[in-house]
Amino acid sequence: MGIVLGAIACAVAIPLVWVWMTYNGFVRGRVRAQAAFSQIDVQLKRRCDLSPNLVETVKGAMAHERQTLEAVTRARQTALAGLGALKMTPGDFAALRTVANASQSLDRLLAGLRVSVENYPDLKTSTNVLALQEELASTENRIAFSRQAYNDSVMSYNTSLSVFPSNVLARLFGFASMGLFEAGEGDRALPEVRLS
Repeated sequence: MGIVLGAIACAVAIPLVWVWMTYNGFVRGRVRAQAAFSQIDVQLKRRCDLSPNLVETVKGAMAHERQTLEAVTRARQTALAGLGALKMTPGDFAALRTVANASQSLDRLLAGLRVSVENYPDLKTSTNVLALQEELASTENRIAFSRQAYNDSVMSYNTSLSVFPSNVLARLFGFASMGLFEAGEGDRALPEVRLS
């Protein structure tokens, strides 16, 4: 009789322990992915905070480059608005794509601004401009690292939701997959190279 009760207890306990461990694994994966996105958010915000400083520093010397400076300012505002919207709906694929596109647009514009600065000898030697450019370059590296860490976390989390038999449990408890931070359409195009 004792052996039968022990076997029944094991037959009930083992599935319950599996459900408990799998559920907690989903929660840990989701929290890890959200924390990884928070790092992207921090770095994107940092870049958005640095870009107006660069614009203000070069504005006087580059007065006729006004369109470039205004485009950087608009892209910064779009990126900040996208980050705000994504905080309201974390994991939303459309909001994540909007933030990625706005971020990459700001990347391109800041790169263009850095190239424009090269045409102004006074700006090339300005310690403020050089320091800001270095900060922005460092921030770009951090953003790239944070994006990779986020995508790795999301991939791991999404995989755990997709494999059998845990996918059944994921559907039962309403766990949803998260979106990857992907390159925008403009970033997939090959650059045009012209040899003089």
